[in-house]
Amino acid sequence: MELENMMNHKLKFVLLASLLPFTVSAAQELTPWYVGAGLGVNNYEHIATQNGQDDPYAWDVFAGYMFNDYFGAEIGFRDLGNADWTNGATSNDAGVKGSTLGLVGIWPLANRWSLSAEAGAMYYSLENSQNNGITSSKYSTNDFAPYLGAGVGYNFTDNLKLQAKYRRYENLNDDYNIVEADSNYWGLELSYRFGSPAAAAPVAAAVIAAAPVDSDNDGVYDDKDQCPATPVTHKVDSVGCTIYENVKNKEDVGSIQFANDSAVVKKVFYKDIERLANYLNKNPEFTVEIAGHASNVGKPEYNMVLSDKRADAVAQILVEKYGISQSRVTSNGYGVTQPLVAGDSKEAYAANRRIEAIVTTTTKQPVLK
Repeated sequence: MELENMMNHKLKFVLLASLLPFTVSAAQELTPWYVGAGLGVNNYEHIATQNGQDDPYAWDVFAGYMFNDYFGAEIGFRDLGNADWTNGATSNDAGVKGSTLGLVGIWPLANRWSLSAEAGAMYYSLENSQNNGITSSKYSTNDFAPYLGAGVGYNFTDNLKLQAKYRRYENLNDDYNIVEADSNYWGLELSYRFGSPAAAAPVAAAVIAAAPVDSDNDGVYDDKDQCPATPVTHKVDSVGCTIYENVKNKEDVGSIQFANDSAVVKKVFYKDIERLANYLNKNPEFTVEIAGHASNVGKPEYNMVLSDKRADAVAQILVEKYGISQSRVTSNGYGVTQPLVAGDSKEAYAANRRIEAIVTTTTKQPVLK
């Protein structure tokens, strides 16, 4: 009966595997389907390792489908062989076989080599024949057991592949607490993938185009260059024209200084402010920042506020007395962060209690490489 059941399993699997290739297109390329068989040795842990021996030979047949070059699914039938051992006066002869379903991952390496990993479950039938010298009996258990595996493969051709496999099965137990085993399998598997490699596409003759020309060596070819003869030292934009930038010029308005702890502009410095106003009126596109500073006396927070007041005072004179548009004048205080003269002397304190005017011009200047 056992031999008959095993042959029925094998016949069903062979019929299924023979139908798989016909479910895909007959196009001349590799299909995602493959079939194969394996042979190896198996060791049952916890039972035969103590006072018995394994019948180590195991085999399997399988079929699979690759979702892409790296990932697939596989079904199969596996016979893990038998183990013989004695438990007191009772001898045992147990074997495990069953159907499997799992996922397979493949990592291609160079020169037709590859690594593989797999994980799945086996629906197994565990049969154990017992004999105590007087009577003999036999029982079976059906259950699920997880397995993990790894392997190294080599493709002899695009279709034919040989792999060295290791698998670990857990919880191969019966319902009577007689067999509680895990299993280690080592073996070789030969698989065949259906189809033929796709033929290489014909290589079109290369069209030799005329080499592009950049006459002024600015990095933009003549067919896109809208500014021919650009100086070679200039940076250019995408159409070959010189990139310009606005240059900030610092305009010295003279020595505008303040008394200690004061934001009042002395009358003697109004001429310097008037000179700045005349310069701005002659250049209506220019703007100015009035930057206020303080000496390093007292708390930095207080000096920051004081420098703001000094800048605001000079900006107010420019706008209200000399008619410079408010939109062209900004004022900012920098406290003690930008001293003109370093140190804690009276001279340093006097020099640092000041304002500076920074004029931003719209003069175009080419950006150089």
